[in-house]
Amino acid sequence: MSLADIKIKIEADAKKEAEKIFENARLEADKIQKDADAEIQKIDASYIERFNTEKPEILKRREIVANLDVKKIMLGAQQDLIALAFNEALKTLASLPADKYLAFCEALLEKAVETGDEFLLVSPKEKNLNEEWLKRYNEKHKTSLSLEKSASPFSGGFILRKGDIDTVCVFDMLITWSREDIEADVAKRLFSE
Repeated sequence: MSLADIKIKIEADAKKEAEKIFENARLEADKIQKDADAEIQKIDASYIERFNTEKPEILKRREIVANLDVKKIMLGAQQDLIALAFNEALKTLASLPADKYLAFCEALLEKAVETGDEFLLVSPKEKNLNEEWLKRYNEKHKTSLSLEKSASPFSGGFILRKGDIDTVCVFDMLITWSREDIEADVAKRLFSE
């Protein structure tokens, strides 16, 4: 055999060997692809089965969370409405007609006075509680209360001062204190169905 024939034979054998290796590699790749496809289908089926079994629980949890969110929003809105109701009560109290305003303050003052010689502090914006009204009160109740303007403005009412002791009868404080006692009843009246 000549060198050229040997070279041709080696090339032919190498070509056959390469085709065989290539064919085996293609078969192996097809097998890996089929195994991977089967594994993907198995995992996919497992996730679908898991989702289908967990779906009711997931939906139930979402519904619970949504209901809690709705309740939280409703509670916030109710709290806002209750606060609005108390603010409106304060505005109504502060804007009473003069005769009713004075009668209310007189009733508060009757309960607050202890010695009859206290100082009555009123807001700088106060229109109704004045020297003339206090003079009539003092004559009627045989007291000697004195009137002073407070440095701080407030919505209405007064502060009765004797030494270091203040009896606060300011409308916004009265509303705040009474709110603690009546807020549940206000909520019941506002939101009962």
